Amino acid sequence: MDEIAVGKLTDIADGDYRVFALEAIEVGIFRTGSKVLAYENVCPHAGGPVCQGKIFNQVEEMITPDKKSAGLRFGKQRHIVCPWHGYEFDLATGCHPGDPSVRLTPVPVAVRDGKIYVSVSE
Repeated sequence: MDEIAVGKLTDIADGDYRVFALEAIEVGIFRTGSKVLAYENVCPHAGGPVCQGKIFNQVEEMITPDKKSAGLRFGKQRHIVCPWHGYEFDLATGCHPGDPSVRLTPVPVAVRDGKIYVSVSE
């Protein structure tokens, strides 16, 4: 695997992301504090540019004890939504919330000396 420096950690604001074209793939780099995550920019549903979607907290339906809806609220999990067909993925795990077997492809990423490095296959 080749390790490629894509920029400085400070180039990506906390809670934000960037998409980079690296050799044969595009990679989305997501920052949460000093932690970074990376996924291939390909939605497993139909190949859309998933890493270019909107990020928001998961929408949860509140259910009363008698099984009626009490409305919607935003939860704590952050999701990314593919701009093509609206498939959602948990940003921390890359998994679809309804079917964990449908997931984004993670890319190895590391931060050293304030720089972000991703590892890609040749």
